[in-house]
Amino acid sequence: MADVKFNRILLKLSGEALMGSGDASLDPATLARVAEDIKAVVDLGVEVCVVVGGGNIFRGAMGSVEIGIDRATADYMGMLATVMNALAVQGALEKAGVTARVQSAIPMPTVCESFARRKAIAHLEAGKVVIFAAGSGNPFFTTDTAAALRAREMECDALFKATKVDGIYDSDPAKNPDAIRIPELTHSEALARDLKVMDAAAFAVCREGRLPILVFSLKKPGGLAEVVRGKGLFTLVKGD
Repeated sequence: MADVKFNRILLKLSGEALMGSGDASLDPATLARVAEDIKAVVDLGVEVCVVVGGGNIFRGAMGSVEIGIDRATADYMGMLATVMNALAVQGALEKAGVTARVQSAIPMPTVCESFARRKAIAHLEAGKVVIFAAGSGNPFFTTDTAAALRAREMECDALFKATKVDGIYDSDPAKNPDAIRIPELTHSEALARDLKVMDAAAFAVCREGRLPILVFSLKKPGGLAEVVRGKGLFTLVKGD
């Protein structure tokens, strides 16, 4: 393998990240660039699995309020949105020459595979990218928490959280130009400081398994491969 710090990673993508800078729920150019970034890491010999959100199409908590339906139903609608995104990412990866499989926490065999841990690991060991859809299959849990769960189930070396900025800051850099990037902290510190980059349940799952979280910017082409090599800008959240 090339000079990489991790052999198997889980990449958490938000649904909004697939929108690009426009108003469309899915931006073809952004999808293609994300696929190329993942391909670059696969080409390094790293096994990659992905959890993708659905906020670009439907967000359960917001939908529950705006539409007036119960939260559980709204969350299931959000899970279905993640399946649409997962299929889009799969298509972009295959167009880039990377074999990918979608596994859903909600069984839908005519659309994709159902989640099966051993089968997913076999796919990874065969060099395929596995995209986990429908969150954890349960309402009231975010896709961040699903990412933490899947990362531990897949025995990943780290969870890579792709965001709009190059790490975790002490305040919102979009609102505060003097915000300071935090290069490194522990899971417990992240929980104590109530940092919003991931929800508390996701941090807690990672802390229990001492699973490192690397927060980096998805906007920089090739940024994922840089971070896999331990280079570039990112925040490391590690065990206490």
